Amino acid sequence: MATTPAQLAALLARVALRDQRAFEQLYRATSAHLLGVAYGVMRQRERAEDVLQEAFVNVWHGAGSFELQQASAMTWLINIVRNKAIDRVRVGVAERKSSTELDETALQVADDPERQPQRLIEATLLRQHIEVCMSDLNAGERQALALAYFRGLAHAEIAQTMGSPLGTVKAWVRRGSERLRECLQAAGFGQAGGA
Repeated sequence: MATTPAQLAALLARVALRDQRAFEQLYRATSAHLLGVAYGVMRQRERAEDVLQEAFVNVWHGAGSFELQQASAMTWLINIVRNKAIDRVRVGVAERKSSTELDETALQVADDPERQPQRLIEATLLRQHIEVCMSDLNAGERQALALAYFRGLAHAEIAQTMGSPLGTVKAWVRRGSERLRECLQAAGFGQAGGA
């Protein structure tokens, strides 16, 4: 369902007024992409669906706090879903400790070097540093990078989504990528931030 940034912002404004039909339209227009964002963090579809549901509850109650001057509606929604997913990952450790069921994939950890505790810790630290570094970017750079890397959009698609000139979007992506890479290098992640 193709919905412009302006249409999404208008739907959010109506959701802030408790318009259930607008909430339904917003969900239909964005849920597939937002599920992908949640899945990117959670790596389990069922848990990603739970996160998406919780995020939309937050959207229903918090739509009045959306400010178009700060970010586009989609960026605002992505941040809610991503933050909810990250919070869920953080509490997941405690949930697993209290669970008596064996997770069969946990039995494969010893054979998978990417799932060794040290690698998982490094990946978590990198994600946290990326969040910090992203918060230091200006709004245009942050939104353009989010659309490029989280949604996989090309420059022209980002320009259309953001309603900005193509040259400006290219500059945001280039400068934002450079600043993100420099920030990650300063934090000791070498070339980890490079695309």
